[in-house]
Amino acid sequence: MKKKKVLFLCTHNSCRSQIAEGFLNYLYKDRYQAFSAGVEKTCVNPYAIEVMRDIGIDISDHRSKTINEFKDNYFDIVVTVCDHAREVCPFFPGKKVIHKGFMDPSEEGNIEEILNRFRKTRDEIKNWIKEEF
Repeated sequence: MKKKKVLFLCTHNSCRSQIAEGFLNYLYKDRYQAFSAGVEKTCVNPYAIEVMRDIGIDISDHRSKTINEFKDNYFDIVVTVCDHAREVCPFFPGKKVIHKGFMDPSEEGNIEEILNRFRKTRDEIKNWIKEEF
């Protein structure tokens, strides 16, 4: 069976889209091949790496990518995981386009507050992926 290709899009490709890519590839690697990109290229947020590592998923080798790296690719499913990406991303041809906005956990605060927000976003993404895919 051919794996379905999924692209997760976010503003910076630093957290939410990286977490979603990590989950889909970890949970359903036999059925899907996930990728992620952003409107702007930054870096993978170290807190995203840490909260995924906490549950046994290593995304430390991920890198931030822009949507331009995927402009000539076809995806079976394209998912925007933040409102800004949905508004500004160019059209990607795909059989199915989904928008599911998740809270941006990278606000100011002490380390524990930030980690708690990242864990909450991580868990919301995991639960959604289990329901949707």
